[in-house]
Amino acid sequence: MSGETNLDRLIAAMSADLAEGLYVFATVEGDHDLSGVASRMAFKEAEGTTYILLKSEADALGLTYEFPCRMITLNIHSSLEAVGFMARIATELAKHNMGVNPVSAFFHDHLFVPDGREDEAMKILDELSKA
Repeated sequence: MSGETNLDRLIAAMSADLAEGLYVFATVEGDHDLSGVASRMAFKEAEGTTYILLKSEADALGLTYEFPCRMITLNIHSSLEAVGFMARIATELAKHNMGVNPVSAFFHDHLFVPDGREDEAMKILDELSKA
């Protein structure tokens, strides 16, 4: 198993980077393939495939989408088996009435926060890591 599992170490050692660009969540039904699109994530569900991609790409493709958001990457290699990391972060953001859509990848966790609230989210994450 790789990555950190200790919740206190994860929180204390994390730093956050705000990615460039405005992201959106779009979904396509059935066999509609967007494999040529540079999405940040694609997840296939029974109802369709969800893509997280830049708003400009979604607009160029004529896709309908929701949740204009900004992506924050947490710079700590968290284990996929770490317990409570995303819950702790989501709870802290919820205290400030901020929803978050977290995505865990192999090396890092990524937070999609509402557009316009990214600076506030970055401050909250910084304060959390220093507490």
